[in-house]
Amino acid sequence: MRKYSPENERIKRQYFAYLKEAKRHSEPTVDAAAKALHRFEEYTKFRSFRLFHTQQAIAFKNYLAEQKGLQSGEKLSKATLYATLTQLKRFFQWLAREPGYKSRIQYSDAEYFNLSDKDTRIATAQREQRAPTVEQIKHVLQTMPTRTEIERRNHALIAFTILTGARDSAVASMKLKHLDLIERCIDQDARQVKTKFSKTFSTYFFPVGTKSSESWRTGCLSLRRSGSGATTIRCSLPPALSRMLIAGSEFRVWLASIGATLRPSAQSFARRSTKPAYRTSIRTVSGTRWRGSARNCAGHRRTTRLGARISDMRRCSQRSQITAR
Repeated sequence: MRKYSPENERIKRQYFAYLKEAKRHSEPTVDAAAKALHRFEEYTKFRSFRLFHTQQAIAFKNYLAEQKGLQSGEKLSKATLYATLTQLKRFFQWLAREPGYKSRIQYSDAEYFNLSDKDTRIATAQREQRAPTVEQIKHVLQTMPTRTEIERRNHALIAFTILTGARDSAVASMKLKHLDLIERCIDQDARQVKTKFSKTFSTYFFPVGTKSSESWRTGCLSLRRSGSGATTIRCSLPPALSRMLIAGSEFRVWLASIGATLRPSAQSFARRSTKPAYRTSIRTVSGTRWRGSARNCAGHRRTTRLGARISDMRRCSQRSQITAR
């Protein structure tokens, strides 16, 4: 018994290259076309596509409607029939234009792969998928154990999913650098995150409660935290800048969002200097250290990243002081 046809394999290879390169379809779409063509070849016992006739299409539709699924044991659904026959229809429409097949296959012959209007409406109907409610997900988060690192990771993943509503493939491929705790959003970059149709966009957290946000943030910080587990920011800045940082309410909110604490030195309040040249050392949640000079910030606050941040902090502090008055 024949298991393949060399002539059919050559023309199928050309069709798959046409789908991938010309039509820009993904690998799963090409695989679906290959599966549909293999089903049709098995029914015709691998006869050449040159011998295609409309009666083969009609008989194959009846044959496919009686087939049963391997897992369910029931007849194939209307959606499966519609997807398989649509792939075959597109293939024979393309084949009718190819040299060596124009005189044997008419373009209209592919229309015999169409389902009836009734079956087509059943196959293409949009049905609402059942999903757990927010209360059910919160109940799961409350009952989940958080003793070990693996359990805390699982707890944070579920909390992260309810906060963002991201797809499973996107959550599995996301990295910590895509998270913005200050803006409370995630950057789904298609270069690294497996998004739908490879689109790049930002997703902001849903207002589903503080417990979910805190549980996810705890898991995130536990991944970022270094071996010691401490997250501190040590500053030795001029007195005016130190008072401004401590007084700024938005700066305190930012510190709380990254799980850091500000411990100003007593000398920073008593020291007076006209030339600020104090060193700044910041230890982030990932354990890395950043060092800069306050003199550089004062001289180039618009051209450096640190200077821009300090300028923003000053404006935030001024707004908070005006609001307090």
